[in-house]
Amino acid sequence: MSKASNPDFQEQQMKFYKNLYIGDTVKRPEKAIRKLKRHKKQPGLYVIAYDGETKRLSVYHSLMLSQWYYKENPPACIVGLANGREEAFAVIERIAQEALAATGQAQLVAYLAGSDPENFQNIFADGSVPR
Repeated sequence: MSKASNPDFQEQQMKFYKNLYIGDTVKRPEKAIRKLKRHKKQPGLYVIAYDGETKRLSVYHSLMLSQWYYKENPPACIVGLANGREEAFAVIERIAQEALAATGQAQLVAYLAGSDPENFQNIFADGSVPR
């Protein structure tokens, strides 16, 4: 029985940050988002995502998100898109600069959660402060 025909298999919906960060060389981000949601191949695309388990930002190649594990367990929230790994780290650097300017601290997840609390629910539930 394939996963698609298995009634126990439930594909989770990807969530996107409301003020999604887009790398300078990403053309047509709406199309990239649509393809991500449908698990279509995008060889050069990287995503910056909040990982709910580690409570940190992670960089994923978009092809990883088309694997069965990530279809069932997508990252908690995709916060950025970039063409290439270098640009992904440049996007994270931009987020860090904004967080530092706005709050005086480089706590990226806390900064992002302040703008979009719906996609970052329960990040402070255990009393720890995310980085």
